[in-house]
Amino acid sequence: MANLRTTKLGIIGAGAVGTSLAYAALIRGAADEVVIYDLNAARAEAQGLDLAHGTPFAHRAKVTGGGDLDVLSASDVIVITAGAAQQPGQSRLELVNTNAEIIRNLMPQLVRRAPDAVYMLVTNPVDVLTEVAVDVAGLRRGQVIGSGTTLDSSRLRWLVAETAGVAPRDVHAMILGEHGDSAFPLWSNATIGGSPISGWTDESGTKIFDDEKLADLANQAVLSAYSIIAGKGATNYAIGLAGVRLVEAILRDEHMVTPVSTVLRDYEGVDGIALSVPCVLGAGGVQRVLRVPMNQSEHDAFHRSGDAIRSVLQEIGQL
Repeated sequence: MANLRTTKLGIIGAGAVGTSLAYAALIRGAADEVVIYDLNAARAEAQGLDLAHGTPFAHRAKVTGGGDLDVLSASDVIVITAGAAQQPGQSRLELVNTNAEIIRNLMPQLVRRAPDAVYMLVTNPVDVLTEVAVDVAGLRRGQVIGSGTTLDSSRLRWLVAETAGVAPRDVHAMILGEHGDSAFPLWSNATIGGSPISGWTDESGTKIFDDEKLADLANQAVLSAYSIIAGKGATNYAIGLAGVRLVEAILRDEHMVTPVSTVLRDYEGVDGIALSVPCVLGAGGVQRVLRVPMNQSEHDAFHRSGDAIRSVLQEIGQL
């Protein structure tokens, strides 16, 4: 009887985000093996053991942790969550110098151990670091991605669903561009149950989503991380779930359409910059970058995001 191929998920960082991601992977059965790496070996080992003790109540998986990069060898997907933490009131872009240096040092070591893995950046500022990772890794662009606006889009879908009184899964709306302050919703393509959001009404026939409401929802979706960080110091549970959903799409070759950060080539006039746009995600990472229609306002917002990332890349000598 032939041996079935097993899947291995490597997670770098045993902090709040890394362990939330590992926990979500265990609960959802995302991979057969989950490995947590951290410079603090004792912490990584303890997190791995704590999770392993719960496997009798979850999907069957091998869970370990350690402080040697060799534990990540032969991983199918490696998610990078390690980096300097974002402080209350601090923009994601202000984190760039420290975290860019971490990625420059880390990626070559990882590629030597897992050359065929798909690498997903979660560490902020994720678009800048995705660009740095692609540059130093020497891998094809689709093999290195950032979680980008996947979580922002999830926040938007939840907010719209709460307003409309429907299930979030029936809301189809995306936030594109930078995972940060210049992100913007693609309202022109947003639907609820197949109906354009602009025409959605309540039971009395009154339209719910006027321009003011749409602007408010967009603002909440983009800036909500700051209020969460102010309240508890980090965002971790939602990004853990969102990250694992992307991991599942890759490991199961789902061809899932979702916004992730990838280095673009002449996309709406933006070239050589990592931003979030709708992509087909499956085995090997990004299989296809989808071009979606944008109205003039959205087109302009997309370019503002590109300009924001480009200026930071220039400041750190990446362009």
